[in-house]
Amino acid sequence: MNKCSLSINTNPLVNRIAGAGQLIDCIAYEIGCGRVQLTPEFLNPSWPAPVLRRIVSEFNAAMDRTGVKITSIMTSTFLRLNHFGHPDPQLRDYYLEWFKILADLASDIGARSIGSQFAILTHADWNDHARRAAIIEAAVDNWRIVSEYGRDAGLSFLYWEPMSVAREFGHTIKDATMFQQYLETKQFAMPMHMILDVDHGDVSSDDPDDTDPYAWVSAFSKKSPIIHIKQSSANKSGHWPFTPEYNAAGKIEPLRLLEAVENGGGRNNELCLELAFREREPDDTKAVSALASSVAHWAPYVDIGLQK
Repeated sequence: MNKCSLSINTNPLVNRIAGAGQLIDCIAYEIGCGRVQLTPEFLNPSWPAPVLRRIVSEFNAAMDRTGVKITSIMTSTFLRLNHFGHPDPQLRDYYLEWFKILADLASDIGARSIGSQFAILTHADWNDHARRAAIIEAAVDNWRIVSEYGRDAGLSFLYWEPMSVAREFGHTIKDATMFQQYLETKQFAMPMHMILDVDHGDVSSDDPDDTDPYAWVSAFSKKSPIIHIKQSSANKSGHWPFTPEYNAAGKIEPLRLLEAVENGGGRNNELCLELAFREREPDDTKAVSALASSVAHWAPYVDIGLQK
């Protein structure tokens, strides 16, 4: 069986940690993982250029000190916005420049890829078939420009995330398959892969595979170099950690998931812990320790990226 790696998405650390050095030290020494999927709350393209340059230097110094690597940048729960699906073309233009700067920042900190939802459409635009088609084509055009810019910045690929409702794209295995095939006809300057999430899928679908994380991974691990993992329950209601409390009722078992990756043709995929903790006690105080427990849960099965 090929060896998958583990990374930490920084969503659950937003607002709990702010500084670049503190973030990397926490991930290295408290959580115990050597790979990071950074979210833009820690390095936001809209910040002033001198601030970005300083924070990039702080990240690089912290990574040199700890051995941690930032492998990608992904828009977060807090930045789950319309982006290239916004009905206002001027705002789509704004986000085009935003993603180009994100590509530069990724390159500056040694990340190989950036990604987000392909686009999120409003209810009105999704229900108007002419508007839907026009915005999808506009989003493709923008992603094509980002792919050219990112390639020139030294990135290796882009990725889009199949979601759980139609207007966010890829809500069923059939829809995700068709949409990925559609994107592969669009001649991007570098690959536009998926980033699967084991907790996504349309809970209203009549096909049980659409809410089966193993069916999704078996279908797409070859197309998804990064896979978001969390402990998943039947109602897909949370980004739960891999702690005894949630493992007891959860669907995700390491060996079974790795078997699904293998069955789908995946090779050396990055399994990225994308967890969430409410701003309530005791969850708020336990966020870091729950991340550490989740890494320990997966450590026997994957490469966690740090020498112990």
